[in-house]
Amino acid sequence: MGGTDPQSTHQVQIKFTTRHPDIAVPTASILVPANLKRYGLSQIINHLLDTPAAIPFEFLANGSFLRTSIEKYLSDNGLSSESVLTLEYVRAIVPPKFQAAFQHDDWVSSVSVEWENKRILSGSYDGIVRVWNESAQCLYTGAGHTDSVKTAKWISATKLVSAGMDRGLRLWEIDEESVEEISEISAMAEFVGHRGTVEKIHVDSNSGRILSAGMDLLVGFWTTDISEAPKAPKEAPGSKAKRRKGSPIGPPRYGSLRMLEGHTSPVSGVAFDPKDSTVGYSVSWDHTIRTWDLTTYSLVDARTTQHPLLSVCVLPTLSLLACGSSARHITLHDPRVSASTVTTSTLRGHTNAVIALSPNKNNEWQMVSASHDGTLRIWDVRATESGSIWTVKREGEGLSGKEKVFDVEWSGLGIVSGGEDKRVRIDESPKGE
Repeated sequence: MGGTDPQSTHQVQIKFTTRHPDIAVPTASILVPANLKRYGLSQIINHLLDTPAAIPFEFLANGSFLRTSIEKYLSDNGLSSESVLTLEYVRAIVPPKFQAAFQHDDWVSSVSVEWENKRILSGSYDGIVRVWNESAQCLYTGAGHTDSVKTAKWISATKLVSAGMDRGLRLWEIDEESVEEISEISAMAEFVGHRGTVEKIHVDSNSGRILSAGMDLLVGFWTTDISEAPKAPKEAPGSKAKRRKGSPIGPPRYGSLRMLEGHTSPVSGVAFDPKDSTVGYSVSWDHTIRTWDLTTYSLVDARTTQHPLLSVCVLPTLSLLACGSSARHITLHDPRVSASTVTTSTLRGHTNAVIALSPNKNNEWQMVSASHDGTLRIWDVRATESGSIWTVKREGEGLSGKEKVFDVEWSGLGIVSGGEDKRVRIDESPKGE
C-alpha cells in the first residue's frame, strides 16, 4: 500500500465511518500501519471503494481534521495504540475556480445574491446600486443616495435595501414589466434615524425586518412593511446633502422601530439569528458581541473579546457566531448566556482586517471570509489548527493582488465578492463534501 514505510511493523486498528452513503466502506475495524497520514489513509479508502480514479479524502478524529500520523495523534491525545481509533472521512475540498467578473466605475462595497432569478446586487462607492445577471449584464440601476453605498441586500425577488455614508436606508422595488435594456429603479422609501455612516445591514426576509450597524454607535431595527413603519420624527437625521431647490422630491421618509443603544464605539456588523428572527446580534469596535431581544428592544447579553470586531455571521447548526477582527483572525463564539467561555476557538491566516464573513448554506462547518489583505479564505471550523482550506486571490490584469476585499457571499451562484479592484467577482463553489 503506497504512503507507508516498509520498515514499519507497528499497526493499529482503525474503523472508518462516513455520513455519505455513496462512499461508505465496511465498518469493521482493520489493521493499518501506525505511521500513516492523510494521503496513505486516502489510498486505503480508494482501494476499498475500488475507484476508477483516486478521490482525495480528509479524515476527522474526534471531530477535528487529522493533520499528523495516526501514531502521533494517539500519543498527543494519550490514547493507547491497542484501542480502536474511529476516523470519519469526507471528500477533500478542491479549490474554487474563477468564473466571471463585472466591472464598476468605483470600489464595490457590497454584494448580495437573489437565487430565484439568479441575480446579483452590488453597492458601490459611486453611490449607485446595480442588479446584474449571470452574464455580467447590468439589468437595473438605482441612483438616489447622496454619498457612497456601503451595504446593499436583497429582501425578496423584487425588493432590496441599501445604505451608506448618507446615513439613510433606501428601500427599492424592481419593475419586472420594464422593457428597457437597463432600467432605472426608484426608491420606494427612505428610513432615517442613524446619525453616521451605515456600515452593514442584515435582512430577515420572512419577517421583513432589517438590522443596521452604524458608525454612530447605534443598531437600527426597521420594518420593510410601510404600513407598519413609524413616520420619520420631525428632527430625524437624514441625508447629509440637503435637497437643492427645484430638485425632485425624494421618497417618503420613515423612522425606525427602535434605535438600540449600548455600544461605546462604532457598530461594524449585525445579524439575525436564523432560527429565531426575534434575536439579533451586533459586533463593534468596542470589542463586544451583543445579543438583543428584538421584541422588547432589550440587551440580553454582552461579551467582551480581545480585539475590535469588524464582521459577524451565524453558523446556525453549530449555534456559533463567527466574528472577524482587526487583529487579522476570526474567532468563534457560543452566544448562549450559559456558555462558559467567551471564545471557543480562533482561525488564523489573514494578514489584514477580516471585513466580511458568509456561511456555506450547504455545509454547516464551512464559511468564507473577505479581508483587506486582498484575499478570500475558505474555512472548515473542524480544522481550527491547520488554517484555511483554500485562499482565493483577486488577481488580474492591472491588479497588484493586494486590493482590499470589502464583501463576500457564499451563494448558490458560487462565492461572490466585491472590492477595491472595482469588480464583482464570482468564483465557483469548491467541490467536495
